[in-house]
Amino acid sequence: MPSRSVTRRRSRQVQEHRPWPNRVALLRKLGRMDRWAFDQVAAARLPGLEYVLPRLSRFADHGVLWFTTAGVMGIAGRPRLRRAALRGAIAIAVASPAVNIAGKQAFRRRRPVVDLVPPIRIRWKLPTSHAFPSGHSASAAAFAAGVALEAPRAVAVPVAATAAAVAFSRVYTGAHYPGDVLAGLGIGALAGLGTRLVWPARPPVARVAPAEPGDEDVRIAPDGRGVVAVVNLGAGPVGEAETGILPKRAEIAVAMLEGELPAAEVVRLEPDADLDKACAEAADRADVLAVVGGDGTVNAAARAALEHGVPLLVVPGGTFDHFSRALGVETAAQAIKAYRERRIGRADVSYVAPMAAKAGDEAEQVFLNTASFGAYTEMVDRRVRLERRIGKWPALAVAAVRTLRRSEPVELMVDGRRRRVWLAFVGNCVYGSRGAAPTWRERLDDGRLDVRMVTTRGRVPRVRAVAAVLAGHLHVTPGYGSWRTTGMELISPAGELRLARDGEVASLPPAVRFGKHPRALRVFTVQAPAPG
Repeated sequence: MPSRSVTRRRSRQVQEHRPWPNRVALLRKLGRMDRWAFDQVAAARLPGLEYVLPRLSRFADHGVLWFTTAGVMGIAGRPRLRRAALRGAIAIAVASPAVNIAGKQAFRRRRPVVDLVPPIRIRWKLPTSHAFPSGHSASAAAFAAGVALEAPRAVAVPVAATAAAVAFSRVYTGAHYPGDVLAGLGIGALAGLGTRLVWPARPPVARVAPAEPGDEDVRIAPDGRGVVAVVNLGAGPVGEAETGILPKRAEIAVAMLEGELPAAEVVRLEPDADLDKACAEAADRADVLAVVGGDGTVNAAARAALEHGVPLLVVPGGTFDHFSRALGVETAAQAIKAYRERRIGRADVSYVAPMAAKAGDEAEQVFLNTASFGAYTEMVDRRVRLERRIGKWPALAVAAVRTLRRSEPVELMVDGRRRRVWLAFVGNCVYGSRGAAPTWRERLDDGRLDVRMVTTRGRVPRVRAVAAVLAGHLHVTPGYGSWRTTGMELISPAGELRLARDGEVASLPPAVRFGKHPRALRVFTVQAPAPG
């Protein structure tokens, strides 16, 4: 029979190999600290907040506060705010079930006893769900983190402060222990940051090359003298002006230009006007050529600016405004500020031209964003036919689905190699996103073309391809390839080539080449430093 000392030694060894007693003791200690912290908040008297925080907490029920904020940001008309609102809403959609379905059911912690909480703070029906983690805190942190990835600081900071106030209100009103709130904040923040895994956050401004010594001679006048602005009144979403309720974006931009730069000359174009001719005439007499319109209008103005050697001031007024957004210019006010502060940089210009044409020939067709062929041109044609009836955004969605379901590959020679091309995209500079038609770039001066192509030897895997395009992950489609280059040759054995440049479709000769004019276009941007 073993002695008592041996028994005690064996018992001590068993306890040393069991981690549970230590963990239980640690959890009990954390629980006591959590309850102590709750009691301290419950006993605190914060004048004025007894009325504000309970109402704020109730307004955050079921995400009402955050979805209302997202709605306001969405109708503000600025792409960055729309993206921020959407990202915040997606983060809530991830965090909320993670907390309310998985977290609360796993831990089943009871709610605090509210005896110490003054009745004036308790303005809600006592929750019956479990306490850990806090769902309100998770939604608040998720929305704030999502917004912070996209929105400017002037928006992200107030949203974060409101989220912190909501989280504190859950303790202040007796709904949660501080530990519940901290866990909810952590889960929400991870959900917000995790949206980058499927939807990378885009940089607010694409980098351009610094201004060159000769660019400092550009005439900048406080009243806009020397600026000639070409305005495409037909730009923007179809039907925007037909409602007669709100002015078009182009009209708002013109009003601001006339108010801030009264000496500037404004050339208004009707929908049937010759855009190329108007831009060329304006550039011929301008110190600075300004343009108000969408990407197609900016494309025509850029060509005129290149031919006449004047800088380009882009004022957004279209539907997508990809180039102006890449420059960080989302409003007319930002464009005017960039002009007054002489923020001139240099951006690359890509082109497509017949193989027989010489470099710099008038036959060159420039593009600032993208050129595409294959199913893309069919999609643009379908969108144009539909948008008068249902609007540009619904028309784009319908056209995309119909085209991707019915389009057939095109036989082409790409750099001497025969390919059956279904979708093809050529970007001016390298794009950061991985979808079928990427929308953002980190640089506008890298000297490269971004080529993305879906080729096939047999039948196109339509269901998988359509899903990949709509989800923004074209790289998972069989036959997808991408590469970076400075030039590319393209031959269509069947005859003329249909090509979309910056959203405008045209027919080109069957043999063309793509190339670059590095840092050729002088542009105003929100980020380029003033020369000297």
